[in-house]
Amino acid sequence: MNLINTQIHGDVTVVTFNTGSLDASNSDSFRKQIRPVLEKNSTIAVDMSGLQFVDSSGLGALLSCLRFSSESGGFFAIYGMQRAVAAMFELMRMQRVFSIFNNLDEVNGALQ
Repeated sequence: MNLINTQIHGDVTVVTFNTGSLDASNSDSFRKQIRPVLEKNSTIAVDMSGLQFVDSSGLGALLSCLRFSSESGGFFAIYGMQRAVAAMFELMRMQRVFSIFNNLDEVNGALQ
């Protein structure tokens, strides 16, 4: 199953989810599917608006994306989190680690 879609918006590659959760059941598949996207694109924005749930495995997968992007000199951002997912990020203090925005316009603004 394809968990993600990508679209190019200017200089930003936007990743969207085809699933409502990023968790232990699909985080390995997500890592495999996003790896080529990270290798080809230096500016990634992940649209989280379609996710209702993220667990620690999902957070770990997103952290590995951030790490890969940072090590290769890229920019990795997250935007559009629903309240429950944002609460998980805050509980795990991930808002200190990730560049988190409300929408794609804010991501583009940060790149200016």
